[in-house]
Amino acid sequence: MTELREDAVKTPAALEATSNVEKVGDGPKDHAAAAAVAMTGVALVSEVQLTAATGGTELSCYRCMVPFGVVVLIAGVVVTAVAYSFNTHGSTISVLGLVLLSLGLLLLGASAACWKVRRERQKERRRESQAALVAARGSVFA
Repeated sequence: MTELREDAVKTPAALEATSNVEKVGDGPKDHAAAAAVAMTGVALVSEVQLTAATGGTELSCYRCMVPFGVVVLIAGVVVTAVAYSFNTHGSTISVLGLVLLSLGLLLLGASAACWKVRRERQKERRRESQAALVAARGSVFA
């Protein structure tokens, strides 16, 4: 199992600073002060915090792209079918349908390519691991 580091669970200092905003009065000068206090930068999230928050799924974007690709592809088919059923070739709706159709196919293609690359990497890791085990086994019996 992956061990969580203690700093991954802590709230970043920038977020703590925004939560400690003091209450201000109701005067017009106080509203400007409140606006100035509320304007802070967005805290950067470390890779450890991202892994802790997502459970390690940040490297599996191909799994997320499949449902979005299917939905966009279906929307593209529907919009294109409606546009061409009314004989509106070249209109805005037909162009939108073709763009959605292309985007859906692109998302599904990218997802398939990412899946294939990941599968090849896993095969390579297994081969390396197996070679290391065979080499270790040979040195034990020699």
